[in-house]
Amino acid sequence: MRGEQRIFVEAVRRYCARHAITVELRSGGWLIVMHKGGRRHFALGYDIGLNSAIAHRIASDKAATADILALAGIPAVAHTLFSNPARAGLAPQAAAQAAMRDLLRQHEQGLVIKPNTGSSGQLVFRARDATGLARATEAIFTASLDVAIAPFVTIEEEVRVVLLDGQPLVVYSKQRGADWHHNLGAGATALLLDRGEMREACAAIAARATSAIGIRFASVDVIRVEGRWLVLEINSGVMMEALGRQHRKVVEEAYAAALDAVFA
Repeated sequence: MRGEQRIFVEAVRRYCARHAITVELRSGGWLIVMHKGGRRHFALGYDIGLNSAIAHRIASDKAATADILALAGIPAVAHTLFSNPARAGLAPQAAAQAAMRDLLRQHEQGLVIKPNTGSSGQLVFRARDATGLARATEAIFTASLDVAIAPFVTIEEEVRVVLLDGQPLVVYSKQRGADWHHNLGAGATALLLDRGEMREACAAIAARATSAIGIRFASVDVIRVEGRWLVLEINSGVMMEALGRQHRKVVEEAYAAALDAVFA
């Protein structure tokens, strides 16, 4: 998909047309420059420019997010960071590998190995044994990325909450496809939650999570494991392309609310 074809870009364009804001697309549509009067505002990728630099960096770091949520007493899936051994000045690789194998021994269902930064479910593996663990970490390290390792859990429900200043704009459950991934891009479908106990519970824990890291506009993935809701991840760049193909109006209204906050 080219940057200028994204639903996000069209949502920004429509908003700006309604509010007499000039729009320029640069970098193939991935950089959006908005002009109103003497003011200029940028959106890059799916970052609309509301979040502070430190909140964005924390949300982009799965292990750091998990650590902060734990400090705040918010139920969340633990993520352990293992830095790429190619980077200088780190602990010996053998020690890191031993620590990974120790995590594997602690979790009978196996581990989920993923890049510590990034989204969309790319390079995400489940390892049930030492061989699978080695292959997964090698694949991620080859891409010059650090690794976050989490225990594999059986997910009963997964819900994504898009929030602005702690208030839910969009809440939807992810109905998994044939495999264990819940990403919409991997075949899952979205079911909007307009009301009900599940929506309220997920919105509440998501609001606590965004408050803990000090982020204004974000999406929070919340999962139910053994009847208990846990935060899985926080995403600073609010990407809703797949959802927008099913519920375009809902997505455009969410982006419009964020842009209202930008230009207030």
